[in-house]
Order: sequence, then C-alpha cells, then structure tokens
Amino acid sequence: MSCPVPAAPAPPALKDLPKVAGDLKSELEGFNSSKLKNADTQEKIVLPSAEDVAQEKSHNALIAGVENFNCALLKRADTKEKIVLPSAEDLAAEKNEKALIEGIAKFDPSKLKHTETQEKNPLPDKEVVEQEKNHQSFLSGVEHFNKATMKHTETTEKIILPDSQAIQQEKVQSNLISGIENFDSTKLKHAETQEKNPLPTKEIIDQEKSA
Repeated sequence: MSCPVPAAPAPPALKDLPKVAGDLKSELEGFNSSKLKNADTQEKIVLPSAEDVAQEKSHNALIAGVENFNCALLKRADTKEKIVLPSAEDLAAEKNEKALIEGIAKFDPSKLKHTETQEKNPLPDKEVVEQEKNHQSFLSGVEHFNKATMKHTETTEKIILPDSQAIQQEKVQSNLISGIENFDSTKLKHAETQEKNPLPTKEIIDQEKSA
C-alpha cells in the first residue's frame, strides 16, 4: 500500500511578502552604475621556494618507486625455528613438581595415625598467686577508701628572711644601679687625646734594609 503524497504548499500572497523600506527602495530604483569606480584585479602567484621544490621531487620519487616496485628483485629467505632444550636444573625442577603433584593426587588418608589432643592448662605457681592477691587487695583498698579516716593537718607557711650578707649585696647592687641612673656627665673632666706615632729605631731601619 503506497503512502499518500502530501500536496505542495501554496506560494505566499503578495501581501504576505516582506516589505522593503521606502528609503532603500528609492535608492535602489535611482541607483546609477556610472558612479562606480573601475578597479584593476591583480592576481598574485606565489612561486615555491627551492626547499619546496626539492621536497616535492623527493615525494614524487618515493611514490613512483613504491608504485613501480618489482617484487622479483626480492630474495627468498628461509625461516629457521630454533628449539631451546631445557637445562638439567629445569628437568630436575620439573620432575620434583610432577612427583609432588602425583603424591598429592594419590595420597591415602588411611595411612594417617590417630592422635589424641591433650589440652594443657598449667596452674599458676605460689608467686603468681601471691602477686595476684596483692594486686586485688590494692585495687580494693583504692576503690573502698574512706576519707573519714584521714587526719586534719595544718599548713604552716615559712618565710625565710635574708641574712646580713644577702642584704649587703642587695645594697651594693642598688647603689650601683642608682649611681648609673643618676650619673651627672657634667662632673667629667675634659681630657686631650694625644696620638703617638713612634718613629722606627736605627736597628729596625737596618733590619728593613737587609731584608
């Protein structure tokens, strides 16, 4: 069963077409092509450089060589398969592994001997028991301690006075600090500084000459 072909849409009416603005319409109707300026078209052809030409030649030669390659020039080569024999160590390891696997596969559990399991519970000795008793007694005494059994004590605060030597040192230090803080620089005497430049003796001059 063929599907019905839909009818083509009707063309839009003149009133439904978009309207051109009046200014643009008047400009298009009054356009004068003689006002256009003549312009010369220049076609630029960029020549390839020497490097581009050399690369193009190499590329073309490579493609031509691949397309025109003669398979008859190839030499026949025989493939040799190398078989590496195992060493003595590899053979011994292989035998041990096979023997182990066979022993596990053919294992007879009826050959196992029956054993009795004995549970050992060693009793503590006398020292361990005594230590445990002391520890439990200590914990019990701490947990059930009665504060009412404690005796009241008076705290006496002792103030130790410095001796005469410490007092004397304190006075000397206080006087030194007071003298530094209250120092009067006007009581200093002016002193002239003399720079001494002793001339070398005759012996020193003779030693310098001989050196």
